[in-house]
Amino acid sequence: MEGPTGSLQRAAVILDVFEGADRLNLSQVVAATGLPRTSVHRALEQLVALRWVYREGMDYQLGMRMIELGAAAAQQNALRRAALPTLRRLHRATGCVVHLGVRDGSEAVYLEKVGGESVPLVRSRVGDRLPVASSTIGKALMAIGDSVGVESPEIARVRELRLAYDPERCLKGFSCVAVPIGKIGGTEAAALSVFGPADRVRDKRMMSSAQTAAAEIWRRIDTKGLQRAQ
Repeated sequence: MEGPTGSLQRAAVILDVFEGADRLNLSQVVAATGLPRTSVHRALEQLVALRWVYREGMDYQLGMRMIELGAAAAQQNALRRAALPTLRRLHRATGCVVHLGVRDGSEAVYLEKVGGESVPLVRSRVGDRLPVASSTIGKALMAIGDSVGVESPEIARVRELRLAYDPERCLKGFSCVAVPIGKIGGTEAAALSVFGPADRVRDKRMMSSAQTAAAEIWRRIDTKGLQRAQ
């Protein structure tokens, strides 16, 4: 079997060595990976610069950035698991496409998508990124947090109603509504959206169902210790 050739592959092999290990020196990492000593040293120093690995003297250990990323991944997975039963029920009740999203800076990231088979033109996928300023779910995410006093009238309205609504913005005959869920783990804003036929989405009962679903997810994540008071 050939060894890893790309820099990303080498970095992955090196990082894997630290699983279950407190700290390792260069010789130990070389022995564990079977990679050339110069390649390992160069990769480790690059990882140190990226904060993925921390160096103290001659020893290396996983750095704070790896811990931060691991915590974020665990938090997002826990949020997805907590939300999925509700998202599925909302999809069955409305027949619409349901998304779960979180805010990452100026973007909204889809963590989950339920439905869509009946609307093949909706090509959204888990992992897709949308600008928070112009997407429906992004507006719901912007309404979460501590921006009172500096937000736009539109976002203030979303915050007040706990609802963002965009009629036929991206596809004729279809509309989207999004509802803030809350801040997860004290840092990450989460929201859900429902996309479907315009006449169905603008029905007040459908909008109420989306708000009820968001509240249900919020209560569930509270029992899992992911929530914080806003």
